[in-house]
Amino acid sequence: MKRRMILVAAALLAAGIAQAQGKPTTADLGALAGPDREQKLVEGAKKEGELNIYTSAQSDDMGALVTALEKKYGIKVSVWRSSSEKVLQRSIQEARGNRHTMDVAETNGPELEAMSREKILQKVASPYHKDLIEQAIRPHGEWVGTRLNVFVQAYNTGLVKKEDLPKTWEDLANPKWKGKLGIEQEDSDWLAGQFTELGEARATKVFKDIVANNGVSVRKGHTLLTQLVVSGEIPFALTVYNYKAEQLKGKGAPIDWLSIGPAIARPNGVGVAKQAPHPHAAVLFYDFEISPEGQKILSGRDFVPTSKKVDTPLNKIPMKFVDARVALDEFQKWEKLYADLFTKGAR
Repeated sequence: MKRRMILVAAALLAAGIAQAQGKPTTADLGALAGPDREQKLVEGAKKEGELNIYTSAQSDDMGALVTALEKKYGIKVSVWRSSSEKVLQRSIQEARGNRHTMDVAETNGPELEAMSREKILQKVASPYHKDLIEQAIRPHGEWVGTRLNVFVQAYNTGLVKKEDLPKTWEDLANPKWKGKLGIEQEDSDWLAGQFTELGEARATKVFKDIVANNGVSVRKGHTLLTQLVVSGEIPFALTVYNYKAEQLKGKGAPIDWLSIGPAIARPNGVGVAKQAPHPHAAVLFYDFEISPEGQKILSGRDFVPTSKKVDTPLNKIPMKFVDARVALDEFQKWEKLYADLFTKGAR
């Protein structure tokens, strides 16, 4: 409680200084409305000249957005990339130390939700919110879903025939899959979605049967897991992000994907730092990423954008959404169950 009071006091002090200098605060810019919103943001961003983004997105994926923003508005963007966990850790450490270098956080939903609870993020009322699916909008408005991480199953097309693909999870308990299966190390939110979809009893039994009968190779990182499917080391992966499989497939790699039942989806997104050193540029980027222009860039990278104005093939398949609040509040429960089912004694 004491630490939170100190953070609030620091925020109020910074806002008071900005107002005294005649500068709009991050809160002012987040609430900016009217037809001249973009013009005001662009003018202020050009004076600020730069933007600092903390992200867990792959460099080439974030690079596509950054390059477009820099070209359109003439702002220099610096990107610090790490895992979503480290993005969260650094944002908290800097906020607690009253060091404010992050303008924008662009990462996984649960980590953004944690930042919101730490009072790090600023509510933004973007005119582009109306174009987004309802699962992208957070009640507090302090971050917004920009794209969906869609968990699918991927297979090596040279090692697995289409006619042999599983139609149900129970099919993967067949001994013909022995030594051929892989899963990412930390997909407890995917498991939460599967338990909701399949029911606790069925989900527990089927995943125990799969591991007991055939084993599952556990690997850290979705990109690595997808690459191992391509190499043939893991012929069939249970939890791959659709966009990464689609990117490699588009480059001619021997990989394709399917969804056993509804695909489990989790919104990832963007949030503006409450103490952003470049607030105009921060809100401008927020708007840009969820605008049709930014969403089409994400779609071009094979992501599933949250804008209803941008169509993708995945809009045609059923999805089960995992709420970031549930993933955060029940993390220990699902992490333990995930470990019990998949990672304990894994090879």
